[in-house]
Amino acid sequence: MLRKLKHYSHHRGSWLLLAAGGLGLELAALCFQLFLGQKPCVLCVYQRAALAGLVLSALVGVIAPKTPLRIIAIVGWLLATAKTFSLAWEQTQLQLHPPLFATCDFFPKFPHWLPLNHWFPMFFTPTGNCTDRSWEWLSLTMPQWLLGISGVLFIVGLVVLAVQFPCPKKKHH
Repeated sequence: MLRKLKHYSHHRGSWLLLAAGGLGLELAALCFQLFLGQKPCVLCVYQRAALAGLVLSALVGVIAPKTPLRIIAIVGWLLATAKTFSLAWEQTQLQLHPPLFATCDFFPKFPHWLPLNHWFPMFFTPTGNCTDRSWEWLSLTMPQWLLGISGVLFIVGLVVLAVQFPCPKKKHH
C-alpha cells in the first residue's frame, strides 16, 4: 500500500488530481458567492488564499514529479492544508461560540508584495461576517466542511511525505 502511494506521488496525474480538487474547492466557493449570495468573510478569504497555495503546490508537483521538487510540493501541500485547517478551525469556533461584541476584520491583511484583494477583488475581498451561519449541509457549516477536508488532506500529505524516504532495513539475528 505504501509503495503504491509512493508510486502515485511520482506521477503527474496524481498531482493534477490534487490541483483539480483544490481548484474545485475554489470554484465551489465562488459559486456559493455568486449564485447563492453567500458573502465571504475575511477568514473565508484567507481560506481561499491558503487553498490557492495548495493548488500552486500541486502544480509544482506536476512540473517534475520524479525529482526532489516533489518534496517541495509535498511540503507546500502540508503548509497550505495546515493553514486552511487553522483558519477553518478559527471560523468554526467563532460560529459555534460567537463573541458578544468582537467580530472578524473587515479588510484582509495580505502582505504588501501579494495584495490578492487588489489583484482579484471579486474573490479576495470580504463582504460578510465570520459568525454568519447562513449555509449548512448535513448540519455542518462551510468552515466545518473545510475543517474536515483540509484535515484529511493534511493527513494524506503526511503519509505521502513519510513514504518518500526509505525505510530502515530490519536486522536479522
